[in-house]
Amino acid sequence: MTSNRREFIAGVGSASALVALTGCVGVQQSESTPSGDASSDGGDTTTERGGTATAWYALTDTEQPLREDAITAFNEQSPHTVEGADISSMEKKTTSAIPAGQGPQSFEHAHDWVGDYTQRGFLADQTGELDVSLDTFTSAAADAVQFDGQIVGLPHAAETVTLIYNTDIVDEPPETVAEMVDVMADYHDPSKNQYGLGYPFNPYFTSSWLQAFGGYYFDASKDDMLGIDKDPVVEGLQFALDNFKPYMPNDPTYEPQASIFASGNAAFAINGPWYLSTLNEKGVNYEVTTPPKPEGGEANPYTGVKMWYFSKAMREGGPATEAGRSFVEWFATNEDHILQRAEQQGSIPVLASLVGSDDLPGEVKAFSEAVDQGTPMPTHPKVNKVWPPVESALIKAFNGDATPEAALSQAAETVRSNWE
Repeated sequence: MTSNRREFIAGVGSASALVALTGCVGVQQSESTPSGDASSDGGDTTTERGGTATAWYALTDTEQPLREDAITAFNEQSPHTVEGADISSMEKKTTSAIPAGQGPQSFEHAHDWVGDYTQRGFLADQTGELDVSLDTFTSAAADAVQFDGQIVGLPHAAETVTLIYNTDIVDEPPETVAEMVDVMADYHDPSKNQYGLGYPFNPYFTSSWLQAFGGYYFDASKDDMLGIDKDPVVEGLQFALDNFKPYMPNDPTYEPQASIFASGNAAFAINGPWYLSTLNEKGVNYEVTTPPKPEGGEANPYTGVKMWYFSKAMREGGPATEAGRSFVEWFATNEDHILQRAEQQGSIPVLASLVGSDDLPGEVKAFSEAVDQGTPMPTHPKVNKVWPPVESALIKAFNGDATPEAALSQAAETVRSNWE
């Protein structure tokens, strides 16, 4: 999947947020190392306070302030320093910088790169080096950060897409897609800039319906691992086009679809927890609910685990590696910070001590239920070659340039050719 999940698929910070984080940084202290021992690989430097590590992430504007507060809190309490950088195209940047020895100590992304990036030598196995047990997390999150017996990162949140509704327009959440269509049809009037639904039409978002009738994108346990051209997936795409496209803006890409609901001009949105910080900033009155049930099927969205990857630069060891590892361990386990992200940004905890906690907001619990209903994205190295052809097929079908069957058949041919 591409690096900017918010376009492909892919909480305002405050002084009070920083105060809450400062003083609760539970990192292991290490001795300071004399300055002057530096390397050009990913910011491998030392200071009087310890090592300096670089951490890359790709966030929306509304997500960045809390991340900056977290890094500031860590730096003030730790002997180490982390320098954060927001990266506009994570996949392009990591696949070029890491092989050249210019990558960070850690970078943040969903777990679907684990297999591909491990086999390409982009990651560092930290088995035996961590002060955090994987038992600290849910079993699904712990599984997501491992490949071929290696621990290549730590998880910090779960994510998926589900139904969000504007409470100024919709009285109660629909239980079925048919009920949802009735509401959308009543409200939809593009001449008044009113739409039934804001829904980015890409592989991650549409997986709920393409996999709703027994279909699958990719399943390594099957003889034919690729399922995108099989009848159940074709049926799912036709279902999505029939029921959702008539009530959406004409441009299927992320920004036009996301912005129409964020501006208060759509009854429904289908989006992920990262979207909530934007809705909070815009002052939209909304509720989050589980996906509605399609007749004859069950919504089956792909789910992801947001994680910090241990980059190849951490194989070097030394103060920079210690700094990167300490930051990731803190970020993944600090309950105060995790609760803040849940409250301000809808982040879904995977820390076992917080899963199901009464302290979590209602919208986070709704996203958690959607995660339980879905299917984890595969980590097999072949999966990365599935996403672009499926994205192209969905756009063709949405725009009426090909039937669902023809578009997905062509996508399957492309994927199989790329695998060869």
